[in-house]
Amino acid sequence: MSRTLEQWLAYQETTNVHEIELGLDRVRTVWQAMGAPRPAPIVITVGGTNGKGSTVALLEGMLRAAGYRTGCYTSPHLVRYNERVRIDGVDASDAALVASFERIEAARGTIPQTYFEFGTLAALDVMSRSGIDVAILEVGLGGRLDAVNIIDADLAVITTIDLDHQAWLGNDRDSIGREKAGIARAGRVAVVGELNPPEGLLEALRGAGAVIERAGSSFWWDTPAVSTGDARWRWFHTDGTTLELPRLALAAPVQFANASAAIASLHALRGQLVVPPAAIASALGTVRVDGRLQQIGEHPLTLVDVGHNPQAARALAAWLDARPDTGSVFAVYGALADKDVAGVIAALGDRVDRWFLAGLDRDTPRGLSAAALALAFAEAWPEAAREEFPDVGTAWQAARAVAGNADTVLLFGSFFVASAALATRA
Repeated sequence: MSRTLEQWLAYQETTNVHEIELGLDRVRTVWQAMGAPRPAPIVITVGGTNGKGSTVALLEGMLRAAGYRTGCYTSPHLVRYNERVRIDGVDASDAALVASFERIEAARGTIPQTYFEFGTLAALDVMSRSGIDVAILEVGLGGRLDAVNIIDADLAVITTIDLDHQAWLGNDRDSIGREKAGIARAGRVAVVGELNPPEGLLEALRGAGAVIERAGSSFWWDTPAVSTGDARWRWFHTDGTTLELPRLALAAPVQFANASAAIASLHALRGQLVVPPAAIASALGTVRVDGRLQQIGEHPLTLVDVGHNPQAARALAAWLDARPDTGSVFAVYGALADKDVAGVIAALGDRVDRWFLAGLDRDTPRGLSAAALALAFAEAWPEAAREEFPDVGTAWQAARAVAGNADTVLLFGSFFVASAALATRA
């Protein structure tokens, strides 16, 4: 009797004793047993600490506006597992995923696979059967040993490097950068989207023989001045290319860097892909990504963001600083145990008027309880106004009760926070 998608996902959690087990040997062996399906004639991988999902979506939007059929693989999902695989802008069906999982199970024999490895193989398999032109693959964790890295990409994008997943990747930006650089290939372009990348990343890319296209050096951009009200901005390349571009639909200031890296990627692939400026402009003005400063309420303004580390919190702080002063900010915040809560608190500081601490320990074994979050606040910022709640729903309900029409409620800190908020809204 065939399993449903939900049954397959539950089964996959039992096929490896480790939730995360980096390494390519197991997943590559199964992939080869399946015939080593290449997902598309052209493959772009997107790695980095933050900004990956937005960059994938921007690339997808630009390519689709130019008439190409795309496949995208991202993780984790927010509401439905099917979100992880998109074919030409549409989430993969249950039937397509189940059929792929059946093929993976037949191919793997006794070789254990993690939940993520099953998902990666399924994405490659579904895409290879869908007649797409370009596959855009988000790297899940790290780079060198991430399952996605079994594919030799035509171009690699590395968005940003910051401290996250230190238990697997290292305790400083240089070490993490070296791991992320593992998705680059000799003689092929690696786009570095960060203006101040760690030297460890650049050294590793040079050592791999990659052709480096670096923000601030190979390409750059100017952003519109808030005071003028002009939303237009420009992108430049050292070869003389200049693009006049419209307002971004994505709200945070950091999205200019993500958009610029996406443009630089397509510029580097211009010998294989024709993406006219009009297609780029169309995507910039329309692409939105769930869970990235996603507005889900108006009075009070209610936003959901998956930001979960200090770098992401700094991006939220920049957005708060750039917007007009419109009242108090109430944060519904939850976090996983391996995250730098003190760094997030320091990044946002007194931009948040009141914190509603949501326990995530009911959602995942890795989730922090509200009491554990409160302890972190007591150590990092004891004077912060804060309250504790057992879950996201009750914390959000309390924030809504005190927020006025001119205030802002920001739900953030983890994909689990965003998922709970979006599921409740639905």
